[in-house]
Amino acid sequence: MEVDAAMMLVGFLVAFVIIFLTKALNWVWLVPKRAERFLRRQGMKGNPYKFFIGDMKAMGIILHQAQSKPIQIDDDVASRLVPFQNQLVKECGKNSFFWYGPKIAVNIMEPEAIKEILNMISDFPKPTLNPLVKLLITGLVDLEGDKWSKHRKIINPAFNLAKLKLVLPAMYDSCNQMMKEWKMLVSETGSCMVDVWPFLNNLTADVISRTAFGSNYEEGKIVFQLLKEQTQLTAKVFRSIYIPGWRFLPTTLNRRMKKIDNEIGNVLRGIIQKKEGIMKTNEASNDNLLGLLLESNQKEIEDQGLKKDFGMNTNDVINECKLFYFAGQETTSVLLNWTMVLLSRFPNWQTLAREEVMEIFGTKEPDYDGLSRLKVVTMILYEVLRLYPPITALTRILKKKTKVGNMTLPAGALATIPVVLVHRDSELWGNDAKEFKPERFSEGISKATNGKVSFIPFGWGPRICIGQNFALLEAKMALSLILQNFKFELSSSYVHAPNTVITAQPQFGTHLNLQKL
Repeated sequence: MEVDAAMMLVGFLVAFVIIFLTKALNWVWLVPKRAERFLRRQGMKGNPYKFFIGDMKAMGIILHQAQSKPIQIDDDVASRLVPFQNQLVKECGKNSFFWYGPKIAVNIMEPEAIKEILNMISDFPKPTLNPLVKLLITGLVDLEGDKWSKHRKIINPAFNLAKLKLVLPAMYDSCNQMMKEWKMLVSETGSCMVDVWPFLNNLTADVISRTAFGSNYEEGKIVFQLLKEQTQLTAKVFRSIYIPGWRFLPTTLNRRMKKIDNEIGNVLRGIIQKKEGIMKTNEASNDNLLGLLLESNQKEIEDQGLKKDFGMNTNDVINECKLFYFAGQETTSVLLNWTMVLLSRFPNWQTLAREEVMEIFGTKEPDYDGLSRLKVVTMILYEVLRLYPPITALTRILKKKTKVGNMTLPAGALATIPVVLVHRDSELWGNDAKEFKPERFSEGISKATNGKVSFIPFGWGPRICIGQNFALLEAKMALSLILQNFKFELSSSYVHAPNTVITAQPQFGTHLNLQKL
């Protein structure tokens, strides 16, 4: 009997090893090679598959080279923001493919294909390349199916334009505080050199803290400091190949990311519980995003009769609050940063924007109606978003073999939309595609794009960024106050080095000369 039991155990182990090795062989060799042959038969080009690592080593080398030296301000920033894809498209054309380890990824740059992928969200869901990424990029942006629909429905009211008017005073207070700090810096001589990047970072963190958490915004700012480090660590994760189960190993990176996530969760849980306590006394003023979110969530639960699967639990709310921070703070800080750089580079547009702001507001506090009438400022912000989109690429995964545009892609392939390259494509935008020309948006986005899906700084389709109106409103408020109070130009110490750290950031800061008006 013991011999039989031992033989059975050996048999199970042998079967397990055979199954494991078969799956591993499929994952790291057979499936990638089949996908490569499938795409090459359609005339698509890309690097030959390298066992397990794919193009990851080449990506790392090219990225390191790109980050090792700055570029001239008139150079194409794609060479720094998406250096590997930029080189690949030049060598292999738009319909090209590359490798995230054993995962094949196809460049998607045709507007109709982009439209199809971003519109058919059930056929092209977001991929999960590494579960550690969810510690930062979570909430609505990470959800799929019914849960995404439920969260979107609950969160939508908080970002309604009418509701956003309620948070405008908080935006003004934060922006005005930065103006006071800048005035102190230039008080002695009337002008001075300032690295505006950390100020803009702190500004947008303060704005999202005030607008998200109201009176608890000082506690909210702690979250910003923690998320700043988490963003740097997540950027490292993106550049590595995910091995199933690796996240459970107690590596230094894994331990730190999980510790930060726990600390963020504890702070946010405390803020949420305080807000819920206030709401129970009916004394809550819903002039912040958290209050509006909890109010909408409570209404959803009541409307559905306390059914189990309706509404969001505390962990869901925590994840959405983390997303408020990451998306809200990062997007607007980089938008304002590159706007100031480009208005320094093109002072005629700075003058036109200032004249418009002064004509509408004079020296008064900007209000919602006035901000909505800023045509020149809006044109400028759109053009900055075109040239320096906060998110440099969008990625979706194919659930099944699918025809996309004039290509047929295999199941499991990644469809990658290199936003930076699409926004700078001369076939879509004309021979001046790489130039700063806000006038192209003088008649709106549809006219500028000829009705094509080629302007996607906030994505497109059903999953378009829910916070885009918030980001643009904040940018208009901040830029209006800056233009009311200062002239600015590039400092002689300014170094142009756009760099992708999840979003498109200045690697060496943004040194400008500020002159008080």
